[in-house]
Amino acid sequence: MTARNRNKIWIWIASIFGGLILILAFAAMFISARWKPLLTDKIKEGVYNGSSHLYKIDFKSINLNVITGSLALRDVTLTPDTVVYDSLKTLKLAPAHIFELQLKKLQITRVGLLTAYFKKRVNVNEILLDKPSINMIFNKVPKKTDTTKVEKSLYEQISKTLKSIQVRSIKIVDANFDYINKSGAKKTKNSIKHLDINVKDFLLDSLSGNDTSRFYYTKDISFKLAGYKSTTKDKMYSMKVDTISGSSATKKVTIKAFKLIPLYPELAFARKYKVQKDRYNLLFEKVEFSGVDFIGLNTDQKLYAKSLNIGPGNVEVFMSRESPPPPGFDKGKNYPHLALKRLNFPINIDTVRLKNVALKYGEFNPASKKTGTVEFKSLNGKILNVTNDSLLLVKNNHALADFSTLLMGSGKLNIKIDFNLTDNNGSFSYSGSLGKFNLQNLNSLSKNLGLVEIESGNVQQINFQAKGNLRSASGTMTMLYNNLKVKLLSDNIDGKGTKEKGLLSFLANTLLVKDENPKKGEQARTASMTNTRINSASFFNLMWKTVFVGIKDIVGIGIVPEKDPVKQQKVIAKKIRAQKRADRKAERKAKREQN
Repeated sequence: MTARNRNKIWIWIASIFGGLILILAFAAMFISARWKPLLTDKIKEGVYNGSSHLYKIDFKSINLNVITGSLALRDVTLTPDTVVYDSLKTLKLAPAHIFELQLKKLQITRVGLLTAYFKKRVNVNEILLDKPSINMIFNKVPKKTDTTKVEKSLYEQISKTLKSIQVRSIKIVDANFDYINKSGAKKTKNSIKHLDINVKDFLLDSLSGNDTSRFYYTKDISFKLAGYKSTTKDKMYSMKVDTISGSSATKKVTIKAFKLIPLYPELAFARKYKVQKDRYNLLFEKVEFSGVDFIGLNTDQKLYAKSLNIGPGNVEVFMSRESPPPPGFDKGKNYPHLALKRLNFPINIDTVRLKNVALKYGEFNPASKKTGTVEFKSLNGKILNVTNDSLLLVKNNHALADFSTLLMGSGKLNIKIDFNLTDNNGSFSYSGSLGKFNLQNLNSLSKNLGLVEIESGNVQQINFQAKGNLRSASGTMTMLYNNLKVKLLSDNIDGKGTKEKGLLSFLANTLLVKDENPKKGEQARTASMTNTRINSASFFNLMWKTVFVGIKDIVGIGIVPEKDPVKQQKVIAKKIRAQKRADRKAERKAKREQN
Protein backbone atom coordinates (compact mmCIF):
# COMPACT_ATOMS: atom_id res chain seq x y z
CA MET A 1 0.00 0.00 0.00
CA THR A 2 1.38 3.34 -0.99
CA ALA A 3 1.88 6.19 1.46
CA ARG A 4 -0.77 8.18 -0.41
CA ASN A 5 -3.38 5.44 0.11
CA ARG A 6 -2.47 5.14 3.82
CA ASN A 7 -3.01 8.86 4.32
CA LYS A 8 -6.42 8.63 2.66
CA ILE A 9 -7.43 5.85 5.06
CA TRP A 10 -6.37 7.90 8.12
CA ILE A 11 -8.19 10.94 6.79
CA TRP A 12 -11.27 8.81 6.25
CA ILE A 13 -11.08 7.37 9.82
CA ALA A 14 -10.52 10.84 11.31
CA SER A 15 -13.48 12.16 9.35
CA ILE A 16 -15.72 9.39 10.69
CA PHE A 17 -14.62 10.03 14.30
CA GLY A 18 -14.95 13.75 13.85
CA GLY A 19 -18.42 13.28 12.47
CA LEU A 20 -19.38 11.01 15.35
CA ILE A 21 -18.09 13.56 17.86
CA LEU A 22 -20.10 16.30 16.20
CA ILE A 23 -23.18 14.11 16.14
CA LEU A 24 -22.70 13.30 19.85
CA ALA A 25 -22.11 16.96 20.68
CA PHE A 26 -25.23 18.06 18.81
CA ALA A 27 -27.15 15.17 20.35
CA ALA A 28 -25.91 16.15 23.78
CA MET A 29 -26.93 19.75 23.19
CA PHE A 30 -30.32 18.62 21.91
CA ILE A 31 -30.89 16.23 24.82
CA SER A 32 -29.61 18.82 27.27
CA ALA A 33 -31.99 21.43 25.89
CA ARG A 34 -34.88 18.96 26.00
CA TRP A 35 -33.96 17.67 29.49
CA LYS A 36 -33.37 21.05 31.15
CA PRO A 37 -37.05 21.88 31.71
CA LEU A 38 -37.76 18.24 32.48
CA LEU A 39 -34.94 18.06 35.02
CA THR A 40 -35.96 21.37 36.55
CA ASP A 41 -39.47 20.07 37.18
CA LYS A 42 -38.21 16.68 38.36
CA ILE A 43 -35.73 18.19 40.84
CA LYS A 44 -38.30 20.55 42.32
CA GLU A 45 -40.91 17.82 42.42
CA GLY A 46 -38.46 15.32 43.90
CA VAL A 47 -37.43 17.65 46.74
CA TYR A 48 -41.00 18.66 47.46
CA ASN A 49 -42.46 15.15 47.47
CA GLY A 50 -39.39 13.47 48.95
CA SER A 51 -39.56 15.77 51.98
CA SER A 52 -43.32 15.22 52.46
CA HIS A 53 -43.90 18.79 51.20
CA LEU A 54 -41.64 20.23 53.94
CA TYR A 55 -38.96 21.73 51.63
CA LYS A 56 -38.99 23.71 48.41
CA ILE A 57 -35.94 24.14 46.18
CA ASP A 58 -35.47 26.91 43.67
CA PHE A 59 -32.60 27.88 41.37
CA LYS A 60 -31.92 30.45 38.68
CA SER A 61 -30.47 28.11 36.02
CA ILE A 62 -29.45 24.53 35.34
CA ASN A 63 -26.52 23.33 33.20
CA LEU A 64 -26.38 19.72 32.04
CA ASN A 65 -23.54 17.94 30.23
CA VAL A 66 -24.78 14.54 29.04
CA ILE A 67 -21.34 13.37 27.88
CA THR A 68 -19.51 13.98 31.19
CA GLY A 69 -22.59 13.34 33.30
CA SER A 70 -22.27 16.66 35.16
CA LEU A 71 -24.99 18.95 36.44
CA ALA A 72 -24.77 22.46 37.89
CA LEU A 73 -27.46 24.50 39.58
CA ARG A 74 -26.91 28.21 40.12
CA ASP A 75 -28.32 30.60 42.76
CA VAL A 76 -29.89 27.78 44.73
CA THR A 77 -32.24 28.25 47.70
CA LEU A 78 -33.75 25.58 49.92
CA THR A 79 -36.51 26.74 52.26
CA PRO A 80 -38.81 24.90 54.67
CA ASP A 81 -42.54 25.44 54.59
CA THR A 82 -43.41 26.62 58.12
CA VAL A 83 -47.10 25.77 57.71
CA VAL A 84 -46.25 22.17 56.83
CA TYR A 85 -43.73 22.01 59.69
CA ASP A 86 -46.30 23.24 62.21
CA SER A 87 -48.76 20.61 61.01
CA LEU A 88 -46.08 17.91 61.38
CA LYS A 89 -45.46 19.10 64.94
CA THR A 90 -49.17 18.78 65.69
CA LEU A 91 -49.05 15.21 64.35
CA LYS A 92 -45.82 14.58 66.36
CA LEU A 93 -44.01 13.70 63.13
CA ALA A 94 -41.78 16.76 62.80
CA PRO A 95 -37.97 16.41 62.71
CA ALA A 96 -35.95 18.13 65.44
CA HIS A 97 -33.90 20.10 62.89
CA ILE A 98 -34.90 21.99 59.78
CA PHE A 99 -32.55 23.69 57.31
CA GLU A 100 -32.38 26.85 55.24
CA LEU A 101 -29.79 26.93 52.45
CA GLN A 102 -28.47 29.50 50.00
CA LEU A 103 -25.53 29.06 47.61
CA LYS A 104 -24.26 30.37 44.30
CA LYS A 105 -23.51 26.98 42.76
CA LEU A 106 -24.30 23.33 43.37
CA GLN A 107 -22.09 21.04 41.26
CA ILE A 108 -22.85 17.36 40.62
CA THR A 109 -20.22 15.37 38.71
CA ARG A 110 -20.16 12.01 36.91
CA VAL A 111 -23.81 11.08 37.13
CA GLY A 112 -24.56 7.72 35.49
CA LEU A 113 -27.44 8.92 33.33
CA LEU A 114 -27.88 5.67 31.38
CA THR A 115 -27.71 3.60 34.56
CA ALA A 116 -30.27 5.88 36.15
CA TYR A 117 -32.60 5.74 33.13
CA PHE A 118 -32.41 2.02 32.32
CA LYS A 119 -31.52 0.38 35.66
CA LYS A 120 -33.21 2.86 38.02
CA ARG A 121 -29.96 3.24 39.99
CA VAL A 122 -28.57 6.71 40.60
CA ASN A 123 -24.77 6.75 40.91
CA VAL A 124 -23.04 10.07 41.58
CA ASN A 125 -19.32 10.61 42.06
CA GLU A 126 -19.48 13.94 43.91
CA ILE A 127 -21.83 16.69 45.00
CA LEU A 128 -20.08 19.98 45.78
CA LEU A 129 -21.60 22.93 47.64
CA ASP A 130 -19.14 25.82 47.47
CA LYS A 131 -19.40 28.61 50.08
CA PRO A 132 -23.02 28.03 51.07
CA SER A 133 -24.95 29.83 53.78
CA ILE A 134 -26.67 27.28 56.03
CA ASN A 135 -29.15 27.84 58.85
CA MET A 136 -29.74 24.80 61.08
CA ILE A 137 -32.79 25.37 63.30
CA PHE A 138 -33.47 23.21 66.35
CA ASN A 139 -36.96 22.82 67.81
CA LYS A 140 -37.95 20.70 70.77
CA VAL A 141 -40.66 18.60 69.17
CA PRO A 142 -42.92 15.93 70.71
CA LYS A 143 -42.63 12.39 69.37
CA LYS A 144 -45.35 9.85 68.85
CA THR A 145 -44.90 7.02 71.32
CA ASP A 146 -47.94 4.91 70.54
CA THR A 147 -49.27 4.59 67.01
CA THR A 148 -50.65 1.83 64.86
CA LYS A 149 -49.46 3.51 61.69
CA VAL A 150 -46.13 2.22 60.49
CA GLU A 151 -44.11 5.06 58.96
CA LYS A 152 -42.47 4.35 55.63
CA SER A 153 -38.70 4.25 55.56
CA LEU A 154 -36.78 6.62 53.33
CA TYR A 155 -36.08 3.77 50.89
CA GLU A 156 -39.75 2.76 50.75
CA GLN A 157 -40.60 6.32 49.75
CA ILE A 158 -38.34 6.17 46.66
CA SER A 159 -38.57 2.44 45.82
CA LYS A 160 -41.37 2.87 43.26
CA THR A 161 -39.16 5.00 41.01
CA LEU A 162 -35.58 4.07 42.00
CA LYS A 163 -33.79 0.97 43.22
CA SER A 164 -30.89 2.80 44.83
CA ILE A 165 -29.13 6.15 45.23
CA GLN A 166 -25.38 6.24 45.85
CA VAL A 167 -23.21 9.34 46.21
CA ARG A 168 -19.55 8.62 46.81
CA SER A 169 -18.73 12.09 48.18
CA ILE A 170 -20.64 15.16 49.32
CA LYS A 171 -18.50 18.20 50.11
CA ILE A 172 -19.56 21.45 51.72
CA VAL A 173 -16.66 23.89 51.42
CA ASP A 174 -16.17 27.15 53.37
CA ALA A 175 -19.72 27.37 54.68
CA ASN A 176 -21.23 30.10 56.84
CA PHE A 177 -23.17 28.09 59.40
CA ASP A 178 -25.74 29.42 61.89
CA TYR A 179 -27.17 27.14 64.58
CA ILE A 180 -30.48 28.54 65.84
CA ASN A 181 -32.01 27.03 68.97
CA LYS A 182 -35.74 27.67 69.39
CA SER A 183 -36.28 25.15 72.19
CA GLY A 184 -35.90 27.63 75.08
CA ALA A 185 -37.83 30.67 76.21
CA LYS A 186 -35.54 32.84 74.07
CA LYS A 187 -34.16 32.06 70.64
CA THR A 188 -30.38 31.69 70.66
CA LYS A 189 -28.03 31.85 67.70
CA ASN A 190 -24.45 30.65 67.29
CA SER A 191 -22.57 31.50 64.12
CA ILE A 192 -19.59 29.73 62.55
CA LYS A 193 -17.67 30.75 59.44
CA HIS A 194 -15.34 28.73 57.19
CA LEU A 195 -16.82 25.33 58.01
CA ASP A 196 -15.99 22.28 55.88
CA ILE A 197 -18.20 19.15 55.89
CA ASN A 198 -17.44 15.88 54.10
CA VAL A 199 -19.95 13.06 53.65
CA LYS A 200 -18.46 9.74 52.56
CA ASP A 201 -20.38 7.07 50.60
CA PHE A 202 -24.08 7.88 50.99
CA LEU A 203 -26.09 4.79 50.01
CA LEU A 204 -29.86 4.41 50.01
CA ASP A 205 -31.10 0.96 49.01
CA SER A 206 -33.09 -1.93 50.44
CA LEU A 207 -30.32 -2.91 52.90
CA SER A 208 -28.51 0.30 53.92
CA GLY A 209 -31.20 1.35 56.39
CA ASN A 210 -30.34 -1.66 58.58
CA ASP A 211 -26.57 -1.40 58.14
CA THR A 212 -25.22 -0.64 61.65
CA SER A 213 -21.86 0.46 60.21
CA ARG A 214 -23.59 3.42 58.56
CA PHE A 215 -24.57 6.74 60.16
CA TYR A 216 -27.70 8.13 58.50
CA TYR A 217 -26.99 5.96 55.41
CA THR A 218 -23.34 7.14 55.20
CA LYS A 219 -19.98 5.58 56.01
CA ASP A 220 -18.83 8.82 57.60
CA ILE A 221 -19.81 12.43 58.14
CA SER A 222 -16.86 14.57 59.17
CA PHE A 223 -16.39 18.29 59.72
CA LYS A 224 -13.55 20.71 60.27
CA LEU A 225 -13.48 24.33 61.37
CA ALA A 226 -10.11 26.09 61.08
CA GLY A 227 -8.96 29.42 62.44
CA TYR A 228 -12.06 30.31 64.48
CA LYS A 229 -11.86 33.53 66.47
CA SER A 230 -14.37 35.92 68.00
CA THR A 231 -14.86 38.49 70.73
CA THR A 232 -17.24 37.71 73.59
CA LYS A 233 -20.49 39.67 73.81
CA ASP A 234 -19.24 41.68 76.82
CA LYS A 235 -16.13 42.75 74.82
CA MET A 236 -13.85 41.52 77.63
CA TYR A 237 -12.33 38.42 76.03
CA SER A 238 -10.99 37.19 72.73
CA MET A 239 -11.69 33.54 71.94
CA LYS A 240 -9.56 31.59 69.47
CA VAL A 241 -9.47 28.00 68.26
CA ASP A 242 -6.96 26.54 65.81
CA THR A 243 -9.21 23.69 64.66
CA ILE A 244 -12.42 21.91 65.64
CA SER A 245 -12.95 18.59 63.90
CA GLY A 246 -15.20 15.57 64.27
CA SER A 247 -16.21 12.32 62.61
CA SER A 248 -19.20 10.04 62.96
CA ALA A 249 -17.03 7.05 61.99
CA THR A 250 -14.45 7.61 64.76
CA LYS A 251 -17.11 9.04 67.13
CA LYS A 252 -14.69 11.79 68.12
CA VAL A 253 -14.77 15.59 68.40
CA THR A 254 -11.37 17.26 68.79
CA ILE A 255 -10.63 20.87 69.69
CA LYS A 256 -7.03 22.03 69.28
CA ALA A 257 -5.47 25.16 70.81
CA PHE A 258 -8.53 26.67 72.51
CA LYS A 259 -7.72 30.09 73.96
CA LEU A 260 -9.77 32.53 76.05
CA ILE A 261 -7.68 35.69 76.30
CA PRO A 262 -8.63 38.71 78.46
CA LEU A 263 -8.49 42.00 76.59
CA TYR A 264 -7.29 43.97 79.64
CA PRO A 265 -4.52 43.52 82.24
CA GLU A 266 -5.52 42.09 85.63
CA LEU A 267 -6.34 45.24 87.65
CA ALA A 268 -7.61 47.14 84.60
CA PHE A 269 -9.99 44.23 83.93
CA ALA A 270 -11.22 44.19 87.56
CA ARG A 271 -11.79 47.96 87.59
CA LYS A 272 -14.11 47.70 84.58
CA TYR A 273 -16.69 46.30 87.03
CA LYS A 274 -18.23 47.83 90.14
CA VAL A 275 -18.21 44.46 91.93
CA GLN A 276 -15.79 41.55 92.20
CA LYS A 277 -15.46 39.61 88.95
CA ASP A 278 -13.21 36.66 88.21
CA ARG A 279 -10.84 37.12 85.27
CA TYR A 280 -9.94 33.97 83.31
CA ASN A 281 -6.99 33.30 81.03
CA LEU A 282 -7.33 29.85 79.46
CA LEU A 283 -5.28 27.75 77.08
CA PHE A 284 -6.01 24.11 76.30
CA GLU A 285 -3.77 22.53 73.69
CA LYS A 286 -6.25 19.70 73.18
CA VAL A 287 -9.81 18.86 74.22
CA GLU A 288 -11.21 15.62 72.85
CA PHE A 289 -14.55 13.85 73.21
CA SER A 290 -14.48 10.11 72.41
CA GLY A 291 -17.36 7.69 71.92
CA VAL A 292 -19.81 10.49 71.09
CA ASP A 293 -23.45 9.57 70.47
CA PHE A 294 -23.98 11.75 67.37
CA ILE A 295 -27.53 10.49 66.78
CA GLY A 296 -28.62 11.54 70.29
CA LEU A 297 -26.79 14.85 69.88
CA ASN A 298 -28.62 15.52 66.61
CA THR A 299 -32.14 14.41 67.54
CA ASP A 300 -32.39 15.20 71.26
CA GLN A 301 -29.53 17.66 71.91
CA LYS A 302 -28.07 15.32 74.54
CA LEU A 303 -24.31 15.04 74.93
CA TYR A 304 -23.35 11.43 75.65
CA ALA A 305 -19.71 10.35 75.37
CA LYS A 306 -17.40 7.66 76.70
CA SER A 307 -14.68 10.10 77.68
CA LEU A 308 -13.55 13.71 77.66
CA ASN A 309 -9.79 14.27 77.67
CA ILE A 310 -8.49 17.75 78.58
CA GLY A 311 -4.90 18.90 78.37
CA PRO A 312 -2.14 19.83 78.33
CA GLY A 313 -3.50 23.16 79.44
CA ASN A 314 -3.06 26.31 81.48
CA VAL A 315 -5.73 27.99 83.62
CA GLU A 316 -5.21 31.35 85.32
CA VAL A 317 -7.86 32.99 87.50
CA PHE A 318 -7.56 36.47 89.04
CA MET A 319 -9.81 38.40 91.39
CA SER A 320 -9.42 41.78 93.09
CA ARG A 321 -10.72 42.56 96.57
CA GLU A 322 -10.83 46.29 95.80
CA SER A 323 -14.49 46.05 94.80
CA PRO A 324 -17.29 44.60 96.93
CA PRO A 325 -18.86 41.20 96.18
CA PRO A 326 -21.91 41.25 93.88
CA PRO A 327 -24.96 42.04 96.04
CA GLY A 328 -27.26 39.08 96.46
CA PHE A 329 -25.12 36.78 94.32
CA ASP A 330 -24.14 33.46 95.83
CA LYS A 331 -21.13 31.71 94.26
CA GLY A 332 -22.44 28.50 95.76
CA LYS A 333 -24.72 28.23 92.73
CA ASN A 334 -21.58 27.51 90.73
CA TYR A 335 -20.53 24.43 92.69
CA PRO A 336 -19.42 22.03 89.92
CA HIS A 337 -22.19 19.47 90.56
CA LEU A 338 -24.89 22.14 91.02
CA ALA A 339 -23.84 23.87 87.78
CA LEU A 340 -23.99 20.48 86.02
CA LYS A 341 -27.49 19.97 87.40
CA ARG A 342 -28.62 23.35 85.99
CA LEU A 343 -27.60 22.61 82.40
CA ASN A 344 -30.62 22.75 80.11
CA PHE A 345 -29.56 19.67 78.12
CA PRO A 346 -28.80 16.10 79.21
CA ILE A 347 -25.14 15.18 79.57
CA ASN A 348 -23.45 11.90 80.39
CA ILE A 349 -19.69 11.40 80.20
CA ASP A 350 -18.31 8.20 81.65
CA THR A 351 -14.83 9.58 82.35
CA VAL A 352 -13.33 13.10 82.30
CA ARG A 353 -9.53 13.04 82.29
CA LEU A 354 -7.18 15.92 83.01
CA LYS A 355 -3.61 15.63 81.76
CA ASN A 356 -0.80 18.02 82.67
CA VAL A 357 -2.93 21.07 83.50
CA ALA A 358 -1.38 24.05 85.31
CA LEU A 359 -3.73 26.02 87.57
CA LYS A 360 -2.92 29.43 89.04
CA TYR A 361 -5.15 31.55 91.27
CA GLY A 362 -4.24 35.17 92.03
CA GLU A 363 -5.98 37.63 94.33
CA PHE A 364 -5.21 41.33 94.78
CA ASN A 365 -5.20 42.53 98.40
CA PRO A 366 -5.76 46.30 98.80
CA ALA A 367 -4.24 46.15 102.30
CA SER A 368 -0.83 45.03 100.98
CA LYS A 369 -1.30 46.51 97.50
CA LYS A 370 -0.01 43.19 96.16
CA THR A 371 -1.35 40.03 94.52
CA GLY A 372 -1.11 36.71 96.33
CA THR A 373 -0.94 33.60 94.21
CA VAL A 374 -1.25 29.86 94.66
CA GLU A 375 -0.23 27.44 91.91
CA PHE A 376 -0.97 23.82 91.17
CA LYS A 377 1.30 22.35 88.51
CA SER A 378 1.11 19.03 86.65
CA LEU A 379 -2.53 18.49 87.60
CA ASN A 380 -3.56 15.01 86.48
CA GLY A 381 -6.56 12.84 87.29
CA LYS A 382 -10.06 11.81 86.35
CA ILE A 383 -13.72 12.27 87.24
CA LEU A 384 -16.12 9.35 86.86
CA ASN A 385 -19.86 9.51 86.08
CA VAL A 386 -20.34 13.14 85.01
CA THR A 387 -24.08 13.22 84.33
CA ASN A 388 -27.32 15.09 84.93
CA ASP A 389 -29.53 12.46 83.28
CA SER A 390 -32.32 11.73 85.78
CA LEU A 391 -32.71 8.10 84.69
CA LEU A 392 -28.98 7.40 85.03
CA LEU A 393 -28.84 9.20 88.40
CA VAL A 394 -31.30 6.67 89.83
CA LYS A 395 -28.62 4.00 89.32
CA ASN A 396 -25.63 6.11 90.41
CA ASN A 397 -25.89 9.63 91.82
CA HIS A 398 -22.22 10.17 92.70
CA ALA A 399 -19.38 11.60 90.61
CA LEU A 400 -15.94 10.61 91.90
CA ALA A 401 -12.85 12.75 91.30
CA ASP A 402 -9.27 11.63 91.92
CA PHE A 403 -6.45 14.16 91.29
CA SER A 404 -2.75 14.53 91.89
CA THR A 405 -0.79 17.77 91.54
CA LEU A 406 2.27 19.69 92.76
CA LEU A 407 1.39 22.47 95.21
CA MET A 408 3.49 25.52 94.28
CA GLY A 409 5.34 23.19 91.93
CA SER A 410 6.98 21.16 94.72
CA GLY A 411 4.67 19.46 97.28
CA LYS A 412 2.85 16.39 95.95
CA LEU A 413 -0.84 16.80 96.72
CA ASN A 414 -3.40 14.02 96.25
CA ILE A 415 -7.09 14.76 96.62
CA LYS A 416 -10.32 12.81 96.15
CA ILE A 417 -13.79 14.39 95.93
CA ASP A 418 -17.17 12.65 96.07
CA PHE A 419 -19.97 14.79 94.59
CA ASN A 420 -23.61 14.00 95.41
CA LEU A 421 -25.28 14.80 92.09
CA THR A 422 -28.88 14.79 93.32
CA ASP A 423 -28.66 16.69 96.61
CA ASN A 424 -30.12 20.20 96.29
CA ASN A 425 -27.88 21.33 99.16
CA GLY A 426 -24.77 20.48 97.15
CA SER A 427 -23.35 17.91 99.56
CA PHE A 428 -19.89 16.49 98.91
CA SER A 429 -16.95 14.95 100.74
CA TYR A 430 -13.24 15.12 100.15
CA SER A 431 -9.96 13.78 101.48
CA GLY A 432 -6.33 14.26 100.64
CA SER A 433 -2.70 14.23 101.58
CA LEU A 434 0.34 16.46 101.08
CA GLY A 435 3.88 15.10 101.14
CA LYS A 436 7.12 16.86 102.11
CA PHE A 437 6.80 20.59 101.59
CA ASN A 438 8.73 23.75 102.49
CA LEU A 439 6.20 26.20 103.92
CA GLN A 440 8.25 29.14 102.66
CA ASN A 441 6.84 28.29 99.23
CA LEU A 442 3.52 29.70 100.45
CA ASN A 443 4.93 33.19 101.05
CA SER A 444 3.62 34.52 97.73
CA LEU A 445 0.18 33.74 99.14
CA SER A 446 0.57 34.40 102.88
CA LYS A 447 2.61 37.63 102.63
CA ASN A 448 0.42 39.41 100.10
CA LEU A 449 -2.97 38.15 101.30
CA GLY A 450 -2.42 37.36 104.99
CA LEU A 451 0.38 39.86 105.83
CA VAL A 452 2.29 36.95 107.34
CA GLU A 453 5.75 35.88 106.19
CA ILE A 454 6.88 32.32 106.87
CA GLU A 455 10.57 32.48 107.82
CA SER A 456 10.96 28.70 108.08
CA GLY A 457 8.92 25.53 108.33
CA ASN A 458 9.04 22.03 106.91
CA VAL A 459 6.03 19.76 106.45
CA GLN A 460 6.57 16.02 106.56
CA GLN A 461 2.96 15.10 105.87
CA ILE A 462 -0.60 16.45 105.96
CA ASN A 463 -3.72 14.26 105.89
CA PHE A 464 -7.27 15.62 105.90
CA GLN A 465 -10.86 14.56 105.31
CA ALA A 466 -14.07 16.58 105.40
CA LYS A 467 -17.73 16.72 104.43
CA GLY A 468 -19.40 19.82 103.08
CA ASN A 469 -22.46 21.35 101.49
CA LEU A 470 -23.68 24.67 100.15
CA ARG A 471 -23.03 26.52 103.42
CA SER A 472 -20.18 24.87 105.34
CA ALA A 473 -17.64 22.08 105.66
CA SER A 474 -16.13 20.24 108.61
CA GLY A 475 -13.69 17.42 109.21
CA THR A 476 -10.40 16.41 110.80
CA MET A 477 -6.73 16.68 109.89
CA THR A 478 -3.18 15.93 111.00
CA MET A 479 -0.07 17.91 110.10
CA LEU A 480 3.45 16.75 110.90
CA TYR A 481 6.03 19.58 110.69
CA ASN A 482 9.01 21.23 112.41
CA ASN A 483 11.05 24.46 112.67
CA LEU A 484 8.12 26.83 112.09
CA LYS A 485 8.75 30.57 112.49
CA VAL A 486 6.62 33.45 111.19
CA LYS A 487 6.96 37.19 110.75
CA LEU A 488 3.92 39.49 110.97
CA LEU A 489 3.78 42.43 108.53
CA SER A 490 2.07 45.80 108.67
CA ASP A 491 -0.43 46.78 106.01
CA ASN A 492 0.42 49.05 103.07
CA ILE A 493 -2.65 51.25 103.19
CA ASP A 494 -0.50 54.42 103.54
CA GLY A 495 1.51 53.39 100.48
CA LYS A 496 4.81 53.06 102.38
CA GLY A 497 5.10 49.31 101.83
CA THR A 498 4.67 46.36 104.19
CA LYS A 499 6.99 46.32 107.21
CA GLU A 500 7.79 43.72 109.84
CA LYS A 501 5.99 44.06 113.16
CA GLY A 502 9.04 43.01 115.17
CA LEU A 503 7.67 42.82 118.71
CA LEU A 504 4.39 41.26 117.59
CA SER A 505 6.28 38.68 115.51
CA PHE A 506 8.55 37.85 118.44
CA LEU A 507 5.63 37.45 120.83
CA ALA A 508 3.69 35.37 118.29
CA ASN A 509 6.60 32.96 117.81
CA THR A 510 7.32 32.86 121.57
CA LEU A 511 3.81 32.57 122.96
CA LEU A 512 1.50 31.23 120.25
CA VAL A 513 3.28 29.46 117.40
CA LYS A 514 3.85 25.77 118.04
CA ASP A 515 7.02 25.23 116.07
CA GLU A 516 6.66 21.46 115.59
CA ASN A 517 4.24 18.53 115.65
CA PRO A 518 4.68 16.17 117.37
CA LYS A 519 6.76 17.62 120.17
CA LYS A 520 9.43 15.33 121.52
CA GLY A 521 7.94 12.70 123.81
CA GLU A 522 4.34 13.62 122.84
CA GLN A 523 1.77 12.21 120.47
CA ALA A 524 1.01 14.07 117.26
CA ARG A 525 -1.71 16.69 117.59
CA THR A 526 -4.85 16.40 115.43
CA ALA A 527 -7.36 19.13 114.67
CA SER A 528 -11.06 19.42 114.06
CA MET A 529 -11.86 21.91 111.32
CA THR A 530 -15.10 23.75 110.62
CA ASN A 531 -15.63 26.58 108.17
CA THR A 532 -18.71 28.50 107.06
CA ARG A 533 -18.78 29.75 103.48
CA ILE A 534 -19.71 33.35 102.71
CA ASN A 535 -21.73 34.08 99.55
CA SER A 536 -18.73 35.49 97.67
CA ALA A 537 -16.64 32.35 98.31
CA SER A 538 -16.44 29.55 95.74
CA PHE A 539 -16.54 25.78 96.10
CA PHE A 540 -12.75 25.45 96.07
CA ASN A 541 -12.40 28.42 98.44
CA LEU A 542 -14.52 26.52 100.98
CA MET A 543 -12.37 23.40 100.55
CA TRP A 544 -8.96 24.95 101.09
CA LYS A 545 -10.04 27.40 103.80
CA THR A 546 -11.52 24.51 105.77
CA VAL A 547 -8.16 22.73 105.59
CA PHE A 548 -6.36 25.91 106.69
CA VAL A 549 -8.66 26.17 109.71
CA GLY A 550 -7.19 22.84 110.80
CA ILE A 551 -3.64 24.01 110.02
CA LYS A 552 -4.14 27.14 112.15
CA ASP A 553 -5.48 25.07 115.02
CA ILE A 554 -2.44 22.78 114.98
CA VAL A 555 0.06 25.62 114.45
CA GLY A 556 -1.50 28.02 116.96
CA ILE A 557 -2.17 31.16 114.88
CA GLY A 558 -3.37 32.04 111.41
CA ILE A 559 -0.47 31.84 108.99
CA VAL A 560 -2.72 31.87 105.97
CA PRO A 561 -4.89 34.55 104.36
CA GLU A 562 -8.14 35.62 105.98
CA LYS A 563 -10.95 37.68 104.56
CA ASP A 564 -9.46 40.72 106.37
CA PRO A 565 -5.71 40.28 107.09
CA VAL A 566 -5.52 43.54 109.11
CA LYS A 567 -8.30 42.26 111.34
CA GLN A 568 -6.44 38.94 111.54
CA GLN A 569 -3.42 40.66 113.10
CA LYS A 570 -5.64 42.39 115.66
CA VAL A 571 -7.00 38.99 116.61
CA ILE A 572 -3.44 37.66 116.96
CA ALA A 573 -2.46 40.66 119.15
CA LYS A 574 -5.55 40.03 121.31
CA LYS A 575 -4.54 36.37 121.70
CA ILE A 576 -1.03 37.42 122.71
CA ARG A 577 -2.38 39.84 125.37
CA ALA A 578 -4.70 37.14 126.69
CA GLN A 579 -1.81 34.66 126.79
CA LYS A 580 0.42 37.17 128.66
CA ARG A 581 -2.35 37.81 131.24
CA ALA A 582 -2.76 34.07 131.71
CA ASP A 583 1.00 33.68 132.16
CA ARG A 584 1.14 36.52 134.77
CA LYS A 585 -1.82 35.04 136.61
CA ALA A 586 -0.13 31.65 136.67
CA GLU A 587 3.08 33.25 138.01
CA ARG A 588 1.21 35.05 140.85
CA LYS A 589 -0.58 31.84 141.77
CA ALA A 590 2.69 29.94 141.84
CA LYS A 591 4.28 32.57 144.13
CA ARG A 592 1.34 32.48 146.54
CA GLU A 593 1.55 28.74 146.75
CA GLN A 594 5.31 28.97 147.34
CA ASN A 595 4.90 31.54 150.14
